Amino acid sequence: MTQRLPPSLTPLATALAALLRGVTPVTVQELPLIEAAGCASAGMPLLPAHPPRDIAAVDGWALCASDLVGASSYSPLPLAGLPVWVEAGDALPAGCDCVLDVDIIEVSGPLAQVLAEGIPGQGVARAGGDVAESTPAAAAGCPVDAAALLLARVAGADKLSVRRPRLRIVNVPGPTVTLQMIADLASAAGLDVSAHEATSRDAASIAAALDVSACDLLVTIGGSGVGRADAAVTALAERGAKLAHGLALQPGRTAAAGRLGSIPVVVLPGSPAQALAVWLALVLPLIDRMSARRPRRAVTLPLARKIASSVGIAEIALLAEEHKTWMPLAMGEWPLHAIARSDAWLLIPASNEGFAAGEPVDAYLMRE
Repeated sequence: MTQRLPPSLTPLATALAALLRGVTPVTVQELPLIEAAGCASAGMPLLPAHPPRDIAAVDGWALCASDLVGASSYSPLPLAGLPVWVEAGDALPAGCDCVLDVDIIEVSGPLAQVLAEGIPGQGVARAGGDVAESTPAAAAGCPVDAAALLLARVAGADKLSVRRPRLRIVNVPGPTVTLQMIADLASAAGLDVSAHEATSRDAASIAAALDVSACDLLVTIGGSGVGRADAAVTALAERGAKLAHGLALQPGRTAAAGRLGSIPVVVLPGSPAQALAVWLALVLPLIDRMSARRPRRAVTLPLARKIASSVGIAEIALLAEEHKTWMPLAMGEWPLHAIARSDAWLLIPASNEGFAAGEPVDAYLMRE
C-alpha cells in the first residue's frame, strides 16, 4: 500500500511541541576528553589551578627584582654569585620573582653582573594564571569545544562530565550522502551515533531495523514520500509508532515526527536539502532539550533584500553574511551550492508573510 500525505499538513509548532513533550535531559556521564568533544557540559568537576605554582615562562636567569634596582648597561650591577638558570616551565627558586633574558646577565667565570632592572613577574607564569583554582572547563550547558579541552588537559583532567544523547539512524537503502551528512552533524553535536541500513526498502525490512532499546532518539532517512518505493512511515506505523506525517514546513514537507513507544522519532526525507531543513527545525531542539544545552545564539542583522513567505507554511531561508547584512540565498528549495555558501538559517513562522529589506532578523549560525 502506497503512503499518502494527510489532507492537511501538521503545523511545525504542533509537531515540535509533541516531540518535546515529556523529554528530559539524559543522564550525566563521565567521558574521556576525546569522546567529550562537542557534548554539552554538565556539572563538570572543578579544575585545579594551573600552573600550581609560579613557574618560568621563558628560559633565562631567575632573580629578585628588588635586588636589581639601578642596574643598566651604563652602570652594571655586580651580583654576589651566579644566579640560577631556569628553563620555561621550571618552578621559580625561592626568593625569585622574575626571569631575565640571557643577554641581560654578563657572566665571567664565577662573576656575574646585571645590565638592566627587572620587574616583578617579568618572564614568570603566576600560579593559577592559566587556570584559576576551581574553574570549570566549560560552563554547564555549553558544548565542550577545543578551548574547554585545552583547559582540561593543562589542568591534568582526563575525563569530563557531559550529557551525550544516543541517536540511532536507520537509512532506507539508496544514496548514502544524506546518511553521511546527518551522521556528521550528529557527531559534531555531541551525540553517540549508531548508524544502520535496512536490508531493503519495503516496510517489513525497514521495521526490522527500528530497534529503540538502546537509544534516546530515532531518526530514519529516506522513504518518507509518496513514491511507490517509499515505506518508512508505513514501517513505523506497523511497529506502533504514533506519527504526524506531512509537515507544514518548506523544505521538508514529507517528513514525519512522533514517537515509537517513549522514544522520539523523526523521519527525514532522503534529499540532503530537505533532511537538513528538518534536522534544523525539529531534531536540533530535541538534542538541545536532551542535552540540557543553553539556548543557541542568534545573530541579528538587517536583511539585504526582502523575503516573501506563504502564510500557513513555516519556511527556512538560508542566509550569507555580506557587508554586515543577511543576504538571502535560498528558501523553499535549497540548491546544494546555497547550503555550502550559507552562514546562517532563518525560520519564518507560518503566520508570517516574510520580512522587508532592511528589517533586522535573528538568524542561527550554521556553524557555531
